Amino acid sequence: DDMMTLRDMYDRINGDYDSMFSRLHSDEKIKKFLVKFADSNMDAAVIKALDAGDYETAFREAHTLKGVCANLSLGALERSSSALTEALRPREGNAEIAPLAEKMMDDYAMTIAALREYFAE
Repeated sequence: DDMMTLRDMYDRINGDYDSMFSRLHSDEKIKKFLVKFADSNMDAAVIKALDAGDYETAFREAHTLKGVCANLSLGALERSSSALTEALRPREGNAEIAPLAEKMMDDYAMTIAALREYFAE
């Protein structure tokens, strides 16, 4: 059984390892950022705000998550958090938000699971 490489982990989450490596030039540096992200629970802030009907905060938190995912080249989660951010941009409820939040949560869980598996090895 081969150990999962950082590239394997990025492939699993539809991320872009090459883009990340071209920015940081070191797997060790990438890992430092990924460990921080894995422990951040950034999805919880988005969901908490949505549950409270606080679309202003939900927009801000989703926008922050999107930015972090873009910086870390976390493909699938970057795309779903970006879609959710756009749905929240008017800062009011609409029919798009719930399914997009669901997709973001699925991608978040998938991304964290891949990160945990990678770091467990």
